[in-house]
Amino acid sequence: MNYRRLGKTELMVSEIGFGGEWLERHDFEACRAMIERAEALGINILDCWMSEPNVRTNIGKALAGRRERWYIQGHIGSTWQGGQYVRSRDVAVCREAFSDLLDRLQTDYIDLGMMHFIDQEDDWDAAMNGPYLAYVKELLAEGKIRHIGMSTHNPLMAKRAAESGFVEMILFSVNPAFDLLPPTDNIDDYFVEEYAEGLGGIDPARLELYRVCEQNDVGITVMKPYAGGRLFDEARSPFGVALTPAQCIHYCLTRPAVASVLAGYDCTEHVEAAVAYETASDEEKDYASVLAGAPRHTFGQGECTYCGHCKPCPANIDIAMVNKYYDLAVMHEEVPESVRGHYFALPHRADACIGCKSCEARCPFGVKIAARMRQTAELFGERA
Repeated sequence: MNYRRLGKTELMVSEIGFGGEWLERHDFEACRAMIERAEALGINILDCWMSEPNVRTNIGKALAGRRERWYIQGHIGSTWQGGQYVRSRDVAVCREAFSDLLDRLQTDYIDLGMMHFIDQEDDWDAAMNGPYLAYVKELLAEGKIRHIGMSTHNPLMAKRAAESGFVEMILFSVNPAFDLLPPTDNIDDYFVEEYAEGLGGIDPARLELYRVCEQNDVGITVMKPYAGGRLFDEARSPFGVALTPAQCIHYCLTRPAVASVLAGYDCTEHVEAAVAYETASDEEKDYASVLAGAPRHTFGQGECTYCGHCKPCPANIDIAMVNKYYDLAVMHEEVPESVRGHYFALPHRADACIGCKSCEARCPFGVKIAARMRQTAELFGERA
């Protein structure tokens, strides 16, 4: 298992994480089997957004004696009322639900205290300007949460969080299908049966979000990497082609700022299928060729998706990383010193490009890489 730094939290989390939602379908023994298998395979981060009491109890019992081996994302505002889940910003209700979470998970702290499911502008305004945020900060001051995070499906709300200065990480829905779509505050819009024709490339709001998170050192953990399983089904995929778990995971992990992909599991075999990513070949991870040749919705033509298909470079340039730093730099009137520092730390930079264009022949999306290398070298002052 590989581990990545989760932004400014400094936590080293497993690339493959554990999305707990499907555990609601299972009894304790099945939950324990999946959690134990995940731990044995190196997974160390788990999201528990669910408010249903039994699943919280089952997770707590499964983690008994091994709590310190796991980083837990626990949600503030996910409540159980009248026998059903209710999202709430009422501090009294949130306080009771969070206390229940601690009790049932058999712990006295949550590593990542998630401001739960903020997708709408008015919800952001109410949460940030009312007693809810004060309660979140109270939990942080008391040590009941170690870091402040937020969960959202809306890139505009995620960007606000990334620029807030106090949100350290974001749980965000990432996959190649969702990335096509413009911002929406209605999660159902992402699961429509048909996508509008003419969609192509990652929506600009999502591109900007990834770059803002990278720039502000706000780590991303990923939910819905498989789009609810529809990406595995050619008939239901908006691209008209099927992807594999390894391809979906690799897509997520090549987005800037992404640290961990929290897939959902229904059995231990699903855990193993996700973790198989760690030993998959480049060919098995290759989402780019599949998406570039898809019959519907042209994906990313002329746009670097950081997929790494351009390798190997005869000048040993990490082209995807150079392109990422270029994209981060052009967000600003002047190149930020942090971006400049990371760029010049690369052992081989854009000015080493010999213009052979062998990379361009391999790029599934038709990126004019040699020209990008010239532009990058000029931007960072390596060429007059």
